[in-house]
Amino acid sequence: MSTKRAGHGISPRRRTARRSPRHAGFRLNPESLRRARLLIVGDVMLDRYWFGEVSRISPEAPVPVVKVERTEERPGGAANVARNAAALGAQVALLSVVGDDEPGDRLRSLLESARVHANLLRDASIRTTVKLRVIGRQQQLLRIDFETTPSHEVLLGKLADYRAMLADCDVVVLSDYGKGGLTHIAQMIRLARLQGKRVLVDPKGDDYSRYRGATVVTPNRNELREVVGRWETEADLTERAQTLRRQLKLEALLLTRSEEGMTLYEDGKVRHEPAKAREVFDVSGAGDTVIATLAVMLAAGAALSEAARIANYAAGIVVGKLGTAVAQPEELLRAMRPGADM
Repeated sequence: MSTKRAGHGISPRRRTARRSPRHAGFRLNPESLRRARLLIVGDVMLDRYWFGEVSRISPEAPVPVVKVERTEERPGGAANVARNAAALGAQVALLSVVGDDEPGDRLRSLLESARVHANLLRDASIRTTVKLRVIGRQQQLLRIDFETTPSHEVLLGKLADYRAMLADCDVVVLSDYGKGGLTHIAQMIRLARLQGKRVLVDPKGDDYSRYRGATVVTPNRNELREVVGRWETEADLTERAQTLRRQLKLEALLLTRSEEGMTLYEDGKVRHEPAKAREVFDVSGAGDTVIATLAVMLAAGAALSEAARIANYAAGIVVGKLGTAVAQPEELLRAMRPGADM
């Protein structure tokens, strides 16, 4: 087992420099996005796609036969969050654990190409998580997962690196895919908040007490339902979401609602953003895009409500693409123009 402790490459700011006010006249432009500095921590994976034609049913079992014609590989999980943030122009550091194997090497290479400064600790006792999707006739026919939980020793080393990397970021994103890479998430939140960093969490599972004290948590409908139960009306939903937000001492809870858009719950107020997608092609990775965009906009100086509004546009862009995709700054600017048709 070996651990890599490479520098994350984000440019430090002078200690004497004063940050501009977050809410004062924020404008979405490349210059403001380039100033944003993010630290993303969580479960990474390699998304592999096999594309092919389906023309017959197998004689061995009642399943389609796919003749594979091309393959693609993309960063997944927290790595996709990092890729989305980097695509917007932000300075992005990623901290995670991979196996000492070919998928881990491939993931490192893809992240380097995406301009992500990746500190990937190698754990020889595990396999890098891989999600293999078989696509035929523009539809996903099958997904095969390969994964192992990281060792305790490597996770402790990851926490040490996290402490060192905190100083050079504006916003922390903790992307929890339930693969074991965020065992120390409660401590990570405390450390970041002590340094005045905003912390955004993409949650997993039914125990949200681990996320207490974060700035924003971004569940989807199914994830929130696991924690607060089923709601009957919009008013019922608001009460449950606000109660959870208060219990966890969050600044806000951002609920992503697929075709219904998203809703931002803050202290004493609720803001709903209708869905912006004109056509939904693939929702995989949309949550990654939302939290990445939200984090970049906050780090660039946007108010939370404005950051959520822009994140909603970004989600509308990526669900119109196949697989885990990203929204480019020019796409966002075009989509947000008055009268634009997504």
